[in-house]
Amino acid sequence: MSTGRMIRDIRPAPLAALLLAAALACVSARADDAPAPGALRDLCVDRPGKATSACTVDAGHVQLEADIFNGTFQSSNRTYIYANPTIKFGLSDDIDLEANFVPFVEVRTKDQATGATTTVTGVGDLFLRAKFDILGNGVGDFALVLEPYVKIPTARDTIGNGALEGGLLVPLALDVGNGWSLSATPELDILKNANDGGRHVALSNVIGIGRALGDGVSLTAEFWGLIDFDSAADTQQYSFDLAAAWQPSDEPDLQFDAGVNFSLNAATPDRQVYAGVSRRF
Repeated sequence: MSTGRMIRDIRPAPLAALLLAAALACVSARADDAPAPGALRDLCVDRPGKATSACTVDAGHVQLEADIFNGTFQSSNRTYIYANPTIKFGLSDDIDLEANFVPFVEVRTKDQATGATTTVTGVGDLFLRAKFDILGNGVGDFALVLEPYVKIPTARDTIGNGALEGGLLVPLALDVGNGWSLSATPELDILKNANDGGRHVALSNVIGIGRALGDGVSLTAEFWGLIDFDSAADTQQYSFDLAAAWQPSDEPDLQFDAGVNFSLNAATPDRQVYAGVSRRF
C-alpha cells in the first residue's frame, strides 16, 4: 500500500486523549531559565501571521488575542470574521490552556451565472488548545513548544463541516541576533473526509523571518504551505504573508498588529487582510 493511501485510510480515534498524552510524555524535568520570581517574560502572542509563538503565558495570567477585522477573498467568495478571540490562561510557567471561538462569521457567495449573492452568517467552531513548553519559552536564543488541539464542531454546516477534528503543532523560534529571528510551525492535522465519515491527514508548515525595528515595531514575512490528503483528492495551498506589529513602550502588555496574505496558487484564497489586538492581564 502506498504512503498516500495509508495516510488517507486513517480512521477516527480519541483525538484529545492521544494528542494530550503525546504532549505530556514529551515534557520532562529540565533546568528552569525563567525570570526572577514576580517578573514577567516579554509579551509573546500568536499573531500576526500564521506561525504560532514558541512560548506560553506566564502562570496565573490571562491573555486575550483577537481580530478587529479579518476578511478573506477568493473569486466569487468573501468571508468576514468578526472578533475571533483567543483566550489563554497560564496554568503554570510552562503550560497554558487556550480557547478560540468566532462569535460571528459572514460568508458571501456570488453566483457567476446570475450575479445573485447568497449570504450565510453564524458562529464558528470552537478550538481548545494546550501549550507545553519544551525548551526556551521566551528565554534564550531557541524555543520549542508542543501544542495539541481539538476542534469542537459548533458552526453550522454551511460554515463548518460538523466534525470533531484535531492535530498537533510544534512551534519553533530562533533568535539570530541584531533584531532578526526565524520561526517555523510544522503541523499535523487529522481531518474528516469531504465525501464520507473517514479521516485523513493534512500536513502544513510556516517558515517565517522577523525583524525588530525599534520603538516596539516589528515586521514579519512568512511562507505557508499545506498538503491535504483527502480521500477525494489531494489539495495543496501556498501563500506569501506580510505582517507588522507594534508594542507601545509604555504598555508592555499590549500589542496592535495588521497583515496581508497573498495566494501563490489557484487553490488558495486570493488574499486575506486582517488587523488585531492582544492584551495580557
